[in-house]
Amino acid sequence: MSDINMALGVAASGLRAQTARMKVIAENIANANSTGVTPGEAPYRRQVPTFGEVMDRETGANLVRMTGIQQDQGAFRLRYDPTHPAANGEGYVQLPNVNTLIESMDMREAQRAYEANLNVVETARSMLTRTLELLRR
Repeated sequence: MSDINMALGVAASGLRAQTARMKVIAENIANANSTGVTPGEAPYRRQVPTFGEVMDRETGANLVRMTGIQQDQGAFRLRYDPTHPAANGEGYVQLPNVNTLIESMDMREAQRAYEANLNVVETARSMLTRTLELLRR
């Protein structure tokens, strides 16, 4: 397997991993204000993707892969709203442990990593095209 094909495989695995990461982040943002329905019911808990390295037997390259999703065990936020159906005896409602500012920054980082991997794919493809053009002469 050529080095260019190996680079394409590594970059493609990075694209898949960052796509999966962005989906998890989007789910977190979508549920940032999801509360329980009854008193004592836990709200949405922030999800955190985990990544690992996998050896591609065909190319010998180390590829990145999302290996799972873990729940962030951080504390829930509290908001005083005694009229809410999920309010506890003191009138507080538990809100998800999602900070939309952090999620937005994570999304931006994932987007930049995606773009970097896409640049690798485009550069490798350009190199292959130029090589073929040179061989045709």
